[in-house]
Amino acid sequence: MRAPLPPSVRSDRHYKSLQSGELGIGFALTLAEHLLRSRFPDHTVTIVPADTALRAGWALTIPLACKGNHGDTATSAEQLASASAHAEAVHIGPWNETPSLLFSTQLPTDGGTMTVHALQAPGSGGRLFPAEVREPNLNDPPCQANVMPGIHPPTEGLVAPEPVRGCHVQAKDYAWFQESLAHTTAAGLMAFTGSGHATARHLTDRQGRKRFTGLEHAASMSMQDATHALSGTKYVGTDHVFRLNGPRVEAFSGVDEEVFRLLVRGDVEEYRALVHASRHVRPHLTFDKDWGGPVSVQADGSVLALRVLPGQDEAPRPVRGQSGCAG
Repeated sequence: MRAPLPPSVRSDRHYKSLQSGELGIGFALTLAEHLLRSRFPDHTVTIVPADTALRAGWALTIPLACKGNHGDTATSAEQLASASAHAEAVHIGPWNETPSLLFSTQLPTDGGTMTVHALQAPGSGGRLFPAEVREPNLNDPPCQANVMPGIHPPTEGLVAPEPVRGCHVQAKDYAWFQESLAHTTAAGLMAFTGSGHATARHLTDRQGRKRFTGLEHAASMSMQDATHALSGTKYVGTDHVFRLNGPRVEAFSGVDEEVFRLLVRGDVEEYRALVHASRHVRPHLTFDKDWGGPVSVQADGSVLALRVLPGQDEAPRPVRGQSGCAG
């Protein structure tokens, strides 16, 4: 019988696993967004959580994965092979024509060079137009559909093959799925501001709408939970205070006030038009002297700003991994 690992070793391995997973997701999304924007400069690129979007139409849960590791190239190859099965579980349009990008981030333990391995599957599918039944109306409330699970291979002669397990968005569902993707994106943006009811209005029950109906964001009424003018633009959102190796740090997450007002009242069409028009001028990363820290603005109008709270010793304490909430 193998002796159990000491708690310190188990803790270290668990930490490395979390680190590789989180960094793998971050680098993969950043690289995918960069590649897509360079390939399609006339389009707006938006990252949508696939598991949430799919729950608008399917009750089953499809496993999705972003991979990272502290191993070697062989480990990344295994991760890409397993991730390909996850990608194959979602088809948009014709059979086996949905393009995909798979990433595995290799994080060295010796301080060497980080490597991101990529695997591309080209295809002519993945486009949600033209709509077969109707044109999409993004301002309609989100609709929870009950799409039959299963990916449908092409018919061979007079015999229709048995469906393969997974989610298949066919032409008849294009308009509904465009609306679901738009609402899921809007919900994620509203959750980033801390607005519960504004988030809930863009989700179906199966996507977790009821989880966001408990607390109301004051900014959607006559008051505001947190607002800041950053680099000349007013943002609505919420504040968090935490400790970073000792000093208390304030984090403000929010969205452009104009974008916020549009999504609070459910005007998804106008919100998407505004984001598309400003996609080349809005994104920036700067140090705001009035705020007192770095400010990162994304193309969708979201902002994340950090600053060390004044009136304290800003020198970090030599305590590894100390973190927590401070009221």
